[in-house]
Amino acid sequence: MAEIEKLQALRQNVESVLLGKAEPVRRVLVALLARGHVLLEDVPGVGKTILSRAIARSIHCEFSRIQLTPDLLPSDILGVSVYDPSTGEFAFKKGPIFAHIVLVDEVNRTTPRTQSALLEAMNESQVSADGTTHRLGPPFMVLATQNPYDFEGTYFLPENQLDRFMIRVQIGYPDRETEREILRTKPARTRLGAIEPVMGTEDLVALQQATDAVRLNEAIMDYVLTIVEATRRHEEMAIGLSPRASLALAQAARASALLDGRDYVVPDDVKQLAPAVCAHRLVTRAVAGNGAAAAERIFQQILQSTRVPR
Repeated sequence: MAEIEKLQALRQNVESVLLGKAEPVRRVLVALLARGHVLLEDVPGVGKTILSRAIARSIHCEFSRIQLTPDLLPSDILGVSVYDPSTGEFAFKKGPIFAHIVLVDEVNRTTPRTQSALLEAMNESQVSADGTTHRLGPPFMVLATQNPYDFEGTYFLPENQLDRFMIRVQIGYPDRETEREILRTKPARTRLGAIEPVMGTEDLVALQQATDAVRLNEAIMDYVLTIVEATRRHEEMAIGLSPRASLALAQAARASALLDGRDYVVPDDVKQLAPAVCAHRLVTRAVAGNGAAAAERIFQQILQSTRVPR
């Protein structure tokens, strides 16, 4: 019960700042419990950075923010070896990636070379430099914000990096009444700074371990595998879902169940999260048009045509 109470307190903290966006908040918390990374994709000004900061302030942990720019180098993120004259040796100076929660702001405004510097950190929770491996976390989570591709000065994220994000979250514009409340209360100014931590890193690691223990029966596992296999066979898909995607979907479903206070997964846990976990990993055969939108449309068709277990 204490675990559920901490999760509810965390959720309430974030929702008190990002008004009217319960579902995007829930999806980010799912990734947090499932040890995944999040791609926050939307137009500027809808609360991507506020959401990330609210989560970090709600957990007593190390937090860093990396503002990506076209001239940023991989060493600016990972760290660099610096010569120490007193010892005559090189010492590794850690970069901002060494934190429990890392906000990577505008990830698609830097070059692919610098984007790729995040791959090992996101996949292995470690950084290799000068033949030495440096561990990250636990816990360790990357929250990356991204502007739409048609904005000036943006680069495409390569498929292998998109595959490292467990979930893609789109926040969207608030409705009229919610925006009225935002204008009236200015929560980013009046509430964000007042947020107090509701758990420490040890509590979060314990919740992540509890997520691992949530039961996923054979019928649900078959449901996940059927969805994944359908993307690989679909005639309009150039690249279907990988085993990493099926692992991510299963783990996200476990986290969703824990958020609802259950120790077992139900089909709705999979169905509700599947588009956010899977669609950004797919590549269509179409050369022209909006590939991301086409992939999402095709995946929704696959999801609707897949029999849901009972």
